[in-house]
Amino acid sequence: MSEAQPLAGVKVLLIDDSNTIRRSGEIFLKQAGCVVVLAEDGFDGLSKVVDNEPDLIFIDVMMPRLDGYQACALIKNNPHFKKIPVVMLTSKDTLFDRARGRLVGSDQYLIKPFNKKSIVEAVILHTHKQKEIEHGN
Repeated sequence: MSEAQPLAGVKVLLIDDSNTIRRSGEIFLKQAGCVVVLAEDGFDGLSKVVDNEPDLIFIDVMMPRLDGYQACALIKNNPHFKKIPVVMLTSKDTLFDRARGRLVGSDQYLIKPFNKKSIVEAVILHTHKQKEIEHGN
């Protein structure tokens, strides 16, 4: 791993109905070396989870059709995908929101608007934790 691209090859799915959030997240993650897949809502995101099997998923809480909580619950209830870390993206940071996120299996809450440092640190935290689990450490 190079210093400039500490996350080279890590596949990240970013699900958010905001084009601004998708674009900024994509730029930050690609600069760190990630392979980035984008989705506009929960339904689109679920099909991209199946098609791409990402190493990590960022998902917006508030989206039309299928919100982040519902999409996270579907991912975490699927035996094939439940080990993929899910980070909830939200502008709402209440104890209730965090508890609801935990109930559906989210691994972390990231407050929007995020910056490059916070989104890259979340990827590092969860991809390194996943490698430790896979290698039995």
